Amino acid sequence: MNNISNPKNKYVDFVEDEHLLKCVSNLFNSYLEAKKEFTKKKFYSNKVDVFKLIFDSKFNDLTEDDLIKLEMSRQIDKSVNNAIGTFHEEILGGIKGYESGYDIKANDESIFAEIKNKHNTMNSSSAESAFQKLARFADDHRKANCYLVQILAKKSFSKKWEAIINGKEYSHSRVHIVSGDKFYALLSGDPDSFFKLYEALPRAVEDFLKGIDPKTEKENSIIEDISTSAETTKRSILDEIAFENFYYYQGFKNL
Repeated sequence: MNNISNPKNKYVDFVEDEHLLKCVSNLFNSYLEAKKEFTKKKFYSNKVDVFKLIFDSKFNDLTEDDLIKLEMSRQIDKSVNNAIGTFHEEILGGIKGYESGYDIKANDESIFAEIKNKHNTMNSSSAESAFQKLARFADDHRKANCYLVQILAKKSFSKKWEAIINGKEYSHSRVHIVSGDKFYALLSGDPDSFFKLYEALPRAVEDFLKGIDPKTEKENSIIEDISTSAETTKRSILDEIAFENFYYYQGFKNL
């Protein structure tokens, strides 16, 4: 389904500037929420690999603050990946003739799609569930094509989804699996639309951040909390993290 583009847009021609900035805003809020919910207690409950922190600090010449920021980023990675998948869903839903909801659908119900950010985020059970759901939509809408979209796939492709999942063969004439670039092209009518979004995003994000109150981006308090605790106990930050994680292991109470 080809769509009429808007060459007057500042960022990309297949969704309006206002919509793109709204999608960036929603993702920004998801980042803030993930950081806000990530307390020191949760940071420690996930068990920090203090040996990896030692190697990271020495081999990559990282400060102790850098180590905490990297570990925080690693631990909230799943939440962020989910939010980025939602970002793509919202962007695609802004293309004329489409809307987000499940996860993407054409207004004329000719296309339904489920969006996954990465190709490796589904286990066999979730893949089976996704296929069955798409097949039901295809059966309920006789003229619809249904897609599992892998935004970050191993290669560029679009094909009928045929697979053996949990020992069962799955196939449907109108259920497909497709890479992110091919699906963006399908909805926008522009084969380069995914690349154009990549090129435009740095400018869009910079423009969005110009209107944000700096206080909104305040750093998560975990670094301050751990630093204060380390000062009280007269430990280094790395020793403080090691003690809090492994005080019940032999020898760590001596830190």
